[in-house]
Amino acid sequence: MHIEPGVVDGAKIFLSYATGAAAIGIAAKLAYDTIRNDGGLASLITRTVISSALVFSFFELFPRHAVGVSEVHFILGSTLYLILGAGPASFGLALGLLLQGLLFAPFDLPQYGMNVTTLIVPLFVMSQLAKRIIPAHTAYKDVKYSQALALSTSYQGGIVLWVAFWAFYGNGFGAENLANVASFGAAYMTVIILEPLVDLGVLAGAKALHQLSGTKLFQKRLYHAPA
Repeated sequence: MHIEPGVVDGAKIFLSYATGAAAIGIAAKLAYDTIRNDGGLASLITRTVISSALVFSFFELFPRHAVGVSEVHFILGSTLYLILGAGPASFGLALGLLLQGLLFAPFDLPQYGMNVTTLIVPLFVMSQLAKRIIPAHTAYKDVKYSQALALSTSYQGGIVLWVAFWAFYGNGFGAENLANVASFGAAYMTVIILEPLVDLGVLAGAKALHQLSGTKLFQKRLYHAPA
């Protein structure tokens, strides 16, 4: 979902600085909630390191294809959320993206505000949706396929909407831009076919590793429903 260089430039790019700062603010709020309610600072740091390493590897090792106005990536945002929690997942997305830009793709750094907004805001929306569709008495290891599909659809759909916003904001509503946005959206939404299956596979692995329940590696809700 990297926004291609030149999609938004000139004075228009200043909007991305504001939205990027707001996205980091959202991540900070989610991290604060983790410290208060889900293991404290040490757990937040541990899971953020894990999340950052995973996101970095997703960007560098997983297949990616340039389509239309951006690239199609397997980001697995819902997987990160279910296993690690919203705070570590959001900071992991921000830090993994930054590391990739600093080490391998410096040409992406001017677009960092757009890209971090595109990743974190849908994650926050998805976390709110999870509160509605997953019953309070359900541990995340017991999430159903339909629930995983809803989370993945929410996250990937949010990414497509933000990419479309940046494309239209930068280049208007000409026929070529409309076609590029449509082709990206169609290609990106195919990720929804695979991500819920990955979620369930990872959650099944978590069940098998039940002895890790209570460690600082995973969020509490993975194994234990709220009291």
